[in-house]
Amino acid sequence: MDTGQKSPIFQAEDMDSRQLAEFTLDLLHRMIVHHTLWFREVEHQLGFERALEVMDEAWAQTRRLAGKRLAEELGCREEEGIPRPLLELPAEKQLSLIDSIAKSWLAQDGVWFQAVEKRYGMNDAKRCNDSTWGRFSPFEAHEIKKLLRLGPNPGLKGLEQALGFRLYGRLNVQSCHWEQDALIFQMNDCRVQSARVRKGLPDYPCKSAGLVEYAAFARGIDSRIRTKCLGCPPDPHPAEWFCAWEFTLPEESEE
Repeated sequence: MDTGQKSPIFQAEDMDSRQLAEFTLDLLHRMIVHHTLWFREVEHQLGFERALEVMDEAWAQTRRLAGKRLAEELGCREEEGIPRPLLELPAEKQLSLIDSIAKSWLAQDGVWFQAVEKRYGMNDAKRCNDSTWGRFSPFEAHEIKKLLRLGPNPGLKGLEQALGFRLYGRLNVQSCHWEQDALIFQMNDCRVQSARVRKGLPDYPCKSAGLVEYAAFARGIDSRIRTKCLGCPPDPHPAEWFCAWEFTLPEESEE
């Protein structure tokens, strides 16, 4: 007699194809979280800068080994941990993939905020959001400096270059211009704020996060850079931008 109950699962071999697919994605999630927790603990024990140095070595080896295994499973060649199919994609497909990852990142950021807000309220969600940016921005700056080989103190020119390689740089319309020795950055079209405009909602008051985010990113590119907010919601702003920031180098730091 069929009771409708399924046999208990004790190992992956007991799973059907959907369960195996879910298990695969779950393992990738665990690997990402484990990587993050290692970084967080090394930061706690040794400090942020040392944690970045250790992470550079750990990630280089992880990417090489994991990339090699992935290539073997997919039956393709790899170069320095990068599967050949990814290297051989046309440039437009590579850019499309990069944009897809950036969109997934933004969605992830939003669902984290909403999950905290739903359970604990807006105030706790904003506190968690601002603190997260305080860590993510210097980490992203560190990664971009490696990617572009900018060196330790690339100044405002290096910051101008790096701003285009943030995850936000693939999602929003932004611009930079110079006013004498100051670099002015404007977020001309923000996906989050523009969506609120379309819905008839007021700007999301993101200034508290922005003050952390932009200053931490700029210092991550060059510790000498100083950041000033020219306007960010809930501040009033002109139609051509949602937020704007001024970056300067103190005269005594310029060489």
